[in-house]
This record gives sequence, structure tokens and C-alpha cells, in this order.
Amino acid sequence: MASSSDDITGWLARWNDGDETALEKLVPLVHQELHRLASRYMRGERSGHPLQTTALVNEAYLRLHDTSRIHWQDRNHFFAVAARAMRRVLVDFARGRKQQKRNGGRQVSFDDALTVSRDRSADIIALDDALRTLAKLDRRQSQIVELRFFGGLTEPQIAGVLGISPRTVSSDWRLARSWLLRELNGDDARDA
Repeated sequence: MASSSDDITGWLARWNDGDETALEKLVPLVHQELHRLASRYMRGERSGHPLQTTALVNEAYLRLHDTSRIHWQDRNHFFAVAARAMRRVLVDFARGRKQQKRNGGRQVSFDDALTVSRDRSADIIALDDALRTLAKLDRRQSQIVELRFFGGLTEPQIAGVLGISPRTVSSDWRLARSWLLRELNGDDARDA
């Protein structure tokens, strides 16, 4: 794992320096992890869902390939950006489908929104809306939720990506979870 992480970081550095062949070496190293992330999001979707795991990886890859302005730091940074790309793909897909009104008037717990359910389109849109609002209030907390949920990063990995302590990550994660729970459940959660 460490060697693979070092390899990924090395190829990212070369890609940063404009070496297009580095991308050819990087893709096989990151493909399995991108597929694992995509599987995590797609797990539990109804069978026959138009967006399959491989399609999500491909869409995210296309978005990553167009990120020439990003100066890649390391493996964790790459997967954080990949997680954001997958989030955008899923949200764009859910919004485009417009299968349901936002939340349909029902309550959504934060934990329910974090797990892939059969009715994920409305939940993922609600979570995206809440994360956008949270980003306006506290960008770092929003980033922590995104890195943890969409990126699958651990607290120490998030700390490394954001350049803060793991203790700060833990504290912000608790605050963000609490805020998102209230936001996703609306007025009833505030009254409870």
C-alpha cells in the first residue's frame, strides 16, 4: 500500500510537471480505488439503474482529466478531488432525472443520507444542497464531510489533505454532522 501510495504521488507530480505519459501510468494505479469508491456509491441502487459503477468511474475520470489547473499534492488529494467529481456526477444525474421532488416532504436522517438507499436521488440532492449551504457557513466543515463521505478518507488522511490536525477534523466532523442532521430534517429536528 505504501509503495502504491508513493507511486501514485510520484506519477501525480510528473503529471503536474506536464508529463502526459504519467497519466497513462497513473490510471492503472488509481482505477481499482476509483472503482471501489464508485461501488460504494452505487451499492443499493435499484437494479437496472441507468448509471452503473463503471459509468460513474468513467464520468469521474473525464472530469478529472479536465482538471489541468489542479496542482496535485499526493494520493489523498487525488482521491479527494475524485470523490468530489463522483459527487458532482451523481448529483447532476439525480437532478437531471428529476424523479422526485426534493425530499418529497419526508424526513431524511443524516445517516440515511450517507448510506446508499433505493431512493437515493432525492437524498443525494438534499445532501448536496445542505453541503452547499454548509460550505457558505464553514467551508472546512463542508470539505471534511465531502472527504469523509464521498472520498472515504480517514480523519488522519483528511487532516493531511487540509493541513489541519486530526483532532480538528474530529471536532469539525461532529459539528458538521450535527448541523447537517438538523438541516436535512428541517424544523422538526430543530424543535426536538
